[in-house]
Amino acid sequence: MIFNILLFDDFTALDAFGPVEVLSGLPGSELRFVSLDGGLVSNHQNVNVMTEKFQDEMLGNVWLLPGGMGTRPLSKDEVFLEQLKRIAEASEFFLTVCTGSALLARTGLLDGRAATSNRRAAEWVRSCGPDADWQIEEKRWVRSGKYFTAAGVSAGIDMALAFVREIYGAESAREIASRMEYRWDEEL
Repeated sequence: MIFNILLFDDFTALDAFGPVEVLSGLPGSELRFVSLDGGLVSNHQNVNVMTEKFQDEMLGNVWLLPGGMGTRPLSKDEVFLEQLKRIAEASEFFLTVCTGSALLARTGLLDGRAATSNRRAAEWVRSCGPDADWQIEEKRWVRSGKYFTAAGVSAGIDMALAFVREIYGAESAREIASRMEYRWDEEL
């Protein structure tokens, strides 16, 4: 399975790399780091990632969108939001972490769907998607159809393990968590 990690400047490192650690543990998984323009993407912790330029041939597959402070300007970037909507609609599964769910909500694809995000950014996130069924205070991660959303930062690991459990089975998820020495609360 191909996992595309959609990065942007000022993403939060653990939002991306926590789930990447989980997903890379799947046999036959292929990871691609992608941005709309390609090239070097950097975050506020000075983590630099060389990304592939998004191409229509990448549509489909599984996509992961982290959060971070870079989501604020992107929430007003109509070109980014239009591409994000195309990518998410065409995806087999679309996973967001933290304020990445706010960007997905801005596309309208979370309207009427259960979703969660970072509790510390709850007011802003809700303003980006007032028609989503936000469960920010109650849920660490939520699945609504092909969309998986996670609360802040480390919750992305729990969501990625839940994704593995639902798609590949509980034993696969538990094996990956064990290999990572991660104490996964499967019921969150």
